Amino acid sequence: MEFVRKMPLPQELKQAYPADAQIAEAKRERDQQIADILTGKDQRLLLIIGPCSADREDAVLEYMHRLARVNEQVKEKLMIVPRVYTNKPRTKGVGYKGMLHQPDPEKGEDMVAGIIAIRQMHMRVIRETGFTCAEEMLYPSNHSYLSDLLSYVAVGARSVEDQEHRLVASGVGIAVGMKNPTAGDVTVMMNSIAAAQSRQEFIYRNWEVRTSGNPLAHAIMRGFVDSFGRSHPNYHYENLRQLLELYQQSGLKNPAVVVDTNHNNSGKQYMEQIRICKDVMHSRSLSSDIHGLVKGLMVESYLEDGCQKIGEGVFGKSITDPCLGWEKTEPLIYHLAEMA
Repeated sequence: MEFVRKMPLPQELKQAYPADAQIAEAKRERDQQIADILTGKDQRLLLIIGPCSADREDAVLEYMHRLARVNEQVKEKLMIVPRVYTNKPRTKGVGYKGMLHQPDPEKGEDMVAGIIAIRQMHMRVIRETGFTCAEEMLYPSNHSYLSDLLSYVAVGARSVEDQEHRLVASGVGIAVGMKNPTAGDVTVMMNSIAAAQSRQEFIYRNWEVRTSGNPLAHAIMRGFVDSFGRSHPNYHYENLRQLLELYQQSGLKNPAVVVDTNHNNSGKQYMEQIRICKDVMHSRSLSSDIHGLVKGLMVESYLEDGCQKIGEGVFGKSITDPCLGWEKTEPLIYHLAEMA
């Protein structure tokens, strides 16, 4: 292991690239709105939507400005939380790992430039659109670099069994979605939620820290793979009913689920996200219990349909998992607002 260079401390980066009063107020308001949805005080539907990977600032900002214009038409029914995911897990540990690693996907890794780039991009999104965003908490120790900017974090399917992710999730002070693991054992996810909702004491960034627990930790259902590598969904009415029963048995606070419409729920067939969204909304309409449980949807969407290889140069087309293009995304958002 070669020690390349020492990273700046989070407080140093925050001082060098400070969040102003406008950003702080936007975050305060939106954090509270998300909390109100997850606790049932606000009946709107969360829509966590955006690129699989936020790979370049100009395309991400173009997408966010379009999303902000649509938001003005649907904000009474939907609470839009854009995905600005800059840390990407890789199944085999190789390949493009997001803007944190490579601020330019066609150049080598540069972590210092990357951490600066993602902080600046998040601040631009807030200042220009009013959106505070969602990230995947792939590296728990990195959360502090963006803790004054984010309103939602997700703990991924590969991370949800990890002790550090669970403990840090208990102290981030915002909504945290815990995904079911790739093999699909929902009780693992429920244990993760229980850990995140509990008081914890542990070591974080060389400090002994103590948390009071995070009552906004909740489930994300994203489908799973079996022992032969085949995708299986877990968004159907029966799956949601079973999840509700687990919540009722667990005694956990604020029973809630966000359904991830891509990944193994769609078998990575990105067009299926449209049908899955409508299916979940129909399930909500059939039962007041399911309506109360399903607090949101997660959709992978970008400017252009599908995905491309790094270097192909199509503006606003994913370089990781395939995404739903804007021409299909915009009518979907309006339709979800009508169904909410």
